[in-house]
Amino acid sequence: MSGYQRPAAAEGALRLHLNENTAGASPDAVAAIAALDAEDLAYYPEYDAVVAETAAYLGVDTSQLLLTNGLDEGILAAAVATARATVADGAPRPDVIVPLPAFDMYGVCARAVGARLVTVQPRRDFEFALDNVLSAITPATRLVFITSPNNPTGVRIRLSDIERVAASVPSGGLVFVDEAYHDFCGDTALPLLQSRDNVIVGRTFAKGHGLAALRAGAVIGRPETLGALRLVVPPYSLNVCAAVALRAALADRARLTWYRDEVRASRELVYAWCRGRGVPFWESGANFVLIRIGDRAREVVDGLARRGVVVRERSGDAGCEGCVRMTTGVVAHTQRGLDALEEVLCAAE
Repeated sequence: MSGYQRPAAAEGALRLHLNENTAGASPDAVAAIAALDAEDLAYYPEYDAVVAETAAYLGVDTSQLLLTNGLDEGILAAAVATARATVADGAPRPDVIVPLPAFDMYGVCARAVGARLVTVQPRRDFEFALDNVLSAITPATRLVFITSPNNPTGVRIRLSDIERVAASVPSGGLVFVDEAYHDFCGDTALPLLQSRDNVIVGRTFAKGHGLAALRAGAVIGRPETLGALRLVVPPYSLNVCAAVALRAALADRARLTWYRDEVRASRELVYAWCRGRGVPFWESGANFVLIRIGDRAREVVDGLARRGVVVRERSGDAGCEGCVRMTTGVVAHTQRGLDALEEVLCAAE
């Protein structure tokens, strides 16, 4: 049984395969790291300032925030915390529900803690399969992962649907709402924290803020709910470079606003390209677009790679046969990707 497989990209290629920020991090974040001295690197980091500023940015109390080493650590912590509670109670093996298609790390983490992975197949239009998710919930359910906007489809999920799932999960279970792409649509389940103690929200600063290499993430929930996760996450999980860069990146609101505009314009470029050629696609709330190329998907991915452009084939995901996913970041990068795609398809024809 394999874990998460890191997709490779040739050095110098245009990376449109991992939904990264194609503009790079804020120059202020780079400067903050450059300002660190020898003592800063020798001492364990202090988190009071970065926690306070991140909580203020998110509009929550510091007691509702847990910073993590990338959102992946938050996902793993949720899986460990729910499995740990089940083992402590002497209950049967816990169920973790994952609506498909989904980020691979949900299944990786569920299997790592010995949980039973329960997958829910997608609808043809990729709209959230609420009824099937509700039907999958049993007394053994301890964790449900929901991603909005979804990865790899970009489809957004209604808050009312997330609330119905949370209302149906048995006592002791959690609903983990992964909002990795929140910056590009504004949707959030944070209002549910007022009425639901079994909802936690995950965020990353990799996509909108360009800090993927520094591994900075966050989990938000009620203080009593986060208590179980705090027992799992190490005390110095966020390294000092990530801590100072995160503060600087959050303060640079103009940079985020500019990049959001680039992403929106890039998505529209991809939509127009697809419509003009009759290529199926899904409107996205994220910084990528899923495109159904068909039987030539692998050929297209390989042809783009030869031209120095890397996109991600998603044919192995449920419902995504013949699909590729293209990151939509800086407009000039997106245009280069589409020009290369046009070359590949014309060459094939």
